[in-house]
Amino acid sequence: MLQIFFKLDFVLLSAVFLLLGVSLLTLYSISSVSGVDYFLKQSIFIVFGIAVMMFITFLDYRHIRKYSTLLYFSMLFVLLAVLFFGRTVNGTAGWVSFGLFQVQPVEFSKVVLIIFLASFISKKKSELGEWARVIVSFVLSITLIFLVLKQPDLGSSLVLGAIWVSMILSSGLRMKHLIVLTILGLTLTLGSWFVLADYQKDRINTFLHPELDPRGSGYNVLQAIVAVGSGGITGKGVGHGSQSQLNFLPEKHTDFIFAVISEELGLIGAFFVVSVYGIILYRIKRIGEMASDNFGYLVSVGIFTMLFVQIIINVGMNIGLMPVTGIPAPFLSYGGSSLVATFFSVGLLLNIYQKKHSDYDLHISLERGSLD
Repeated sequence: MLQIFFKLDFVLLSAVFLLLGVSLLTLYSISSVSGVDYFLKQSIFIVFGIAVMMFITFLDYRHIRKYSTLLYFSMLFVLLAVLFFGRTVNGTAGWVSFGLFQVQPVEFSKVVLIIFLASFISKKKSELGEWARVIVSFVLSITLIFLVLKQPDLGSSLVLGAIWVSMILSSGLRMKHLIVLTILGLTLTLGSWFVLADYQKDRINTFLHPELDPRGSGYNVLQAIVAVGSGGITGKGVGHGSQSQLNFLPEKHTDFIFAVISEELGLIGAFFVVSVYGIILYRIKRIGEMASDNFGYLVSVGIFTMLFVQIIINVGMNIGLMPVTGIPAPFLSYGGSSLVATFFSVGLLLNIYQKKHSDYDLHISLERGSLD
């Protein structure tokens, strides 16, 4: 076990813990005026998340592949049950209560879909033709996405859709298939307007013209933009942000924590966060390139997409470039479900990374043995 520990990707781990430090600092600042100790609760989530990450790290990720189908259908059952028995929070019936804590299964569905698609694509690549692989994986993915949309959770459904697109494209499609998928995707995107709920259309309209309803649907976006802009270069200092400390900024511990960071730590703090995100994404890309099998490569692609899309959407909606969809900022936003699911993903990445090194060490030992 000690040998495995020294084969971990410490650059990735260091970047993750830097973001967690910024998160706890910000949540400590918010807790002083919100009446809820987000700092203490998030600290508990972090400890639990680290335990989950280390457990997954010391497994063999190739064994997890055996349970991918079971995980997929179990998640379908959970998401279906949540629609009937789940607790509604902020208009979304996607929560399960366990005493003092609440679990949001959709956060874990993202990781489950990644594992399932990686297993399905790598297993069926030699058994199914390209179109069959695309169609079957699409049907299986859209079933999961449909249940998420019924909650309704548009943001998470977008992340799930992006995961399928990136992983199927990474499986090696020919150009003509890429062109057909692109046309189909554009058609579905344009046609989706007619099936969106009224509140979802309002969010898009608010994104385009937040100033038309500054005290209603446009309030969140405008307050976030004010918070980001008022921080200047160096920020107002931890605990001295007017928008966050005077409660003008809603959901400041979750959706708009990046705005709080920008206000209190300024452009320097925001640039630091974005740079650390860049390091994390770069390391995930490198781990994917180093993976010893196609399953590990596709898992890395899926996790890269999941984090990249969430970062773009969350940061974008904090600065008025994306509609508000309730997507958390990875490792920054308060919330146990998102944090633990993301730690699970990091555990998979560390597993893929250290298995590559273990296989390399075994190869060298065998070569030396044959020479002796």
